Amino acid sequence: MLIRVIRMASETILQRLKQKAELADKITVELNSKIEQLKTAAVQANSKGEEDQLKKENAVLKAEIEEIKRQITLAEINNGVKQVFLPHHTPTAPLVNGVVNETKESSPALAKEPEVNKNKKQENTAKQASNDQPKEGKPAKESKPKKEGKPKAAPAADEKMDISRLDLRIGKIIDVKKHPDADSLYVEDVDVGEERIRTVVSGLVKHVPLDQMQNRVAVFMCNLKPAKMRGILSEGMIMCASTPEKVEILVPPAGVVVGEKVTFKDFQGVPDTQLNPKKKIWETLKPEVRTNNQCVATFRGCPFTVEGKGEVKAPTLADAQIS
Repeated sequence: MLIRVIRMASETILQRLKQKAELADKITVELNSKIEQLKTAAVQANSKGEEDQLKKENAVLKAEIEEIKRQITLAEINNGVKQVFLPHHTPTAPLVNGVVNETKESSPALAKEPEVNKNKKQENTAKQASNDQPKEGKPAKESKPKKEGKPKAAPAADEKMDISRLDLRIGKIIDVKKHPDADSLYVEDVDVGEERIRTVVSGLVKHVPLDQMQNRVAVFMCNLKPAKMRGILSEGMIMCASTPEKVEILVPPAGVVVGEKVTFKDFQGVPDTQLNPKKKIWETLKPEVRTNNQCVATFRGCPFTVEGKGEVKAPTLADAQIS
């Protein structure tokens, strides 16, 4: 009997302990949940100030951007620029055979100018008109003449581009020698009818013997920009017909005089004082400067001519490039 009482008492105690353990577990779970809530609240409290500051800064920036856009729009309207506003949500254009079919509703290019913009234009025009009217008691202000901008340079396509821009003259080589630092170059002293003698450097050593260069009368281009060739300044170019195999100096007609101009019947004009290398005038004209099938030097079929004397020719090279 005593044993039974003791056993019943033990079961009661165990039952109470079990209930207390379950209660303790429940309390622990609730405490953990509250701790997590407190942590989240603490994080939000710490970041709230920074978040609010960023929101304020974004609002200020957005307002500045809208104001700038408004000013740009007004400036464009005042200058007559048509404003075309696109819808915020443009429906997707239907596909026709796999290709987007842009209709009037789907194509932004066909968007009509809204009435709001038209009203703004009318309002700005009215304001401008009222500003132009003189106020009572005050003399009307004289309108200041608009400053004229600098005239724009004419495009290269409109610039005359023919051989009349080249200063081609009869010259005579009065002295010639080989270049001290280049085996393929001659250094020539040339009289082209000026008060001074010009120096011309030519790459003709392999094509024309030295004795045939001395006292040679030829055609020289005299308005190229002077350029150094292996240390010696060259102030012109002797005109030659050439092929990959052969180079020949052009021959003026008989009776020419040093300094006489080479002219072109179909291309009249005053040569440039000096050709601008950046405009590449000679490089542009060069492909059309050739000898014809009778060895006559031509530009677009018009012969090199010394007035009253005749035509300039190459000794034997027909249909050859001149340079």
